[in-house]
Amino acid sequence: MNQDVLMLWGEELGWIQNNELRQQVHDTWLLALEKSVLKAEDLVRIPFSLLVPGLKVSFMDHKRAVVHIAKDAGLQMNKFFEKDLPVNMDVLIAGAILADVGKLLEYELNEKGEAVQGMYGKYLRHPFSGVSLAEQCGVPAQVCHIIAAHAHEGDLVVRSTEAYVVHHIDFMTFLPFKSRLK
Repeated sequence: MNQDVLMLWGEELGWIQNNELRQQVHDTWLLALEKSVLKAEDLVRIPFSLLVPGLKVSFMDHKRAVVHIAKDAGLQMNKFFEKDLPVNMDVLIAGAILADVGKLLEYELNEKGEAVQGMYGKYLRHPFSGVSLAEQCGVPAQVCHIIAAHAHEGDLVVRSTEAYVVHHIDFMTFLPFKSRLK
């Protein structure tokens, strides 16, 4: 396994029980890093969103929060609703880890080293590029669905249970930053 990917996702990748899926998630992040101008170390310093001026929360802090909260939510949902609304934990965790992988193609660094939307990102938002990266690495459709449906683009499809969880956690950990009172 690649050291940069393990530095970013070592603990969380270990939560995926299915070895093949774990490798596919790893390979998707590796492919994204290879295609991106961003390096792994950039992801721990750039803001997770360009939509909130002055945002200090890093890309990886946001991503880890989403993945950790999604795992906790999935476990609790299975505890209370497993017979009626089972959550596939491998699919949930893989989808949460991959939801924003396309941002590595959407973002560039300006001359000051700040993250900005690049030309690629002006044409294809990260849910689209994320699915493309994941499919190149053999990620199954139910995980690609989470990548595609986690943002507003997914508002026009019927989301799976796992996609609803990631979608709501992603927005729950974004919207308060965007709308908080000064």
